[in-house]
Amino acid sequence: MVETITDHIKLIVFQLKDKEYAIAVNEVLSIEKVDHITRVPGTSKYVKGVINLRGIVVPIIDLRSRFEIDEAVYTENTRVIIAAINEIQVGLIVDSANDVIDIAGDALEPSPEVIGTEVADYIKAVAKINSRLLILIDLEKVLAASEES
Repeated sequence: MVETITDHIKLIVFQLKDKEYAIAVNEVLSIEKVDHITRVPGTSKYVKGVINLRGIVVPIIDLRSRFEIDEAVYTENTRVIIAAINEIQVGLIVDSANDVIDIAGDALEPSPEVIGTEVADYIKAVAKINSRLLILIDLEKVLAASEES
């Protein structure tokens, strides 16, 4: 069961390949265009490096790479979602981030059991909205995994 769901939850919707994902608005600080990323030697493949965002050094994770989705060339639509949880800031590279939606808490369903996919570890819930299927990312698990590297 999905814990601490209120009557309504506001989500930032983003795209990776042909699927829509979401994270809670209260975990997002800003959405930026991809700027110069300084590579840091010895990090995992999905950690693209760091950026200087208004005086704060922020690590950047490519979610396509993290979720083992084929990497893509960054385009004009590519965005970095600057997110924070437990005082940790991180940038998440996504194909596009172009929607903020407000959904009923009861529209969220527990993560389905998916065998043989690492992405399943990072799924907090799934939301069905009309014909759309949104995968709500567990940002805490994504960040915890990136800290181990």
